[in-house]
Amino acid sequence: MHEERKNFKSLFGFPLGIYFGIVLTKSRVISWFKIRKMFYFEEPDLYLIIGSAVAIGAISVFLIKRLQAKDIAGDTIEVLKKPFSKGLFFGGAIFGVGWFVTGTCPGPIFTQIGGGEWFALFTLAGALLGTYAYGLLQKRLPH
Repeated sequence: MHEERKNFKSLFGFPLGIYFGIVLTKSRVISWFKIRKMFYFEEPDLYLIIGSAVAIGAISVFLIKRLQAKDIAGDTIEVLKKPFSKGLFFGGAIFGVGWFVTGTCPGPIFTQIGGGEWFALFTLAGALLGTYAYGLLQKRLPH
């Protein structure tokens, strides 16, 4: 029975991902030009979108902890604390520069590709390469 729930969990993610892509497209957060304007403080509406996502995420984590929520497979969701480190600061800075240069972050990359913006394939390749490099270097990086 537990295995059947995990399979259902996997099937649930696909339509949720499609919905996420539609929301990203309709809100135009996949536009390189719109992202650049956000970083130049010319289009504040993206800050409202990001702020609402942060607020929803914070409320969700609070409720998950408070209600000891379970995932779709019936397992209790555990929210682990991550201590602050210099690596988080520098990693966040690198992420921000990459976001500025490419006009996207990990979620919208696939939406851009799906929308026919083929240059996003280079962004995807860079994201995968960066993730692979981090995996190789993780044990050597300061904590």
